[in-house]
Amino acid sequence: MQVNMLEAKSQLSSLIVAAERGEEVLIARNGKPIARIVPYSPPRVKSPGAWKGLAPYSTDWRSPETDQAVERLFAGEDDAPAA
Repeated sequence: MQVNMLEAKSQLSSLIVAAERGEEVLIARNGKPIARIVPYSPPRVKSPGAWKGLAPYSTDWRSPETDQAVERLFAGEDDAPAA
């Protein structure tokens, strides 16, 4: 269903009911669709620990050399060789 702005202002409640029923509701300006009314669906948030065991990572990432390299990066020193 497509309605113009003036219609949408006067029929907002019925347009929302139509969207809740699954109907596509487009709001148009001068015949050109500019907005769509859709039912709200809350964002799906994963619980803490949902990725546990699913993302592989290296267990040997922590070493004195790595710690020093990270400290140098935070201090603004550049490890990269000059090109």
